[in-house]
Amino acid sequence: MLISAVTPLFLKTSNRANGVDKAVFESIRGGLRADRAQFLSDFNTLFYGTNRKKDAVSAAITTQTLNMGLLASIKATIDCVTAFSETDFRPDMKAFEIPTLVIHGTDDQVVPFEATGKLAAEMIRGASLRPHAARPHALPSTHKVRVNEDLLAFLKGS
Repeated sequence: MLISAVTPLFLKTSNRANGVDKAVFESIRGGLRADRAQFLSDFNTLFYGTNRKKDAVSAAITTQTLNMGLLASIKATIDCVTAFSETDFRPDMKAFEIPTLVIHGTDDQVVPFEATGKLAAEMIRGASLRPHAARPHALPSTHKVRVNEDLLAFLKGS
């Protein structure tokens, strides 16, 4: 199962026109270097979609997420941005040999649906795509009941 995954390739390249421009990731790294705590706190808004729906998650969940992010070193946090933005998983998509469920929010402001989840499902032979209309990136927190229902339905059908 892939939930809100960065696969097959997040970054825009010469052979991947609908990826995200490298300047976006440079800006993220710059924000982390300048004031990591504030950047991560602000990023929660997009991660959980609270700028679209105020009650998407509790303040405690966003605080917990901030605390987890701050436990990592600055170097690890910046290296994480590089890893998720620049790793090319396209060859891996062809290697999937088991039934695969792809769940992705269509209003994911962090990892755009069209450039990732939808494309990953198209590239993985026999994958089942469950788009969550108008939903954000952090589906296991914001819409856990629906995610669990999708997972159970997939497992029963496999």
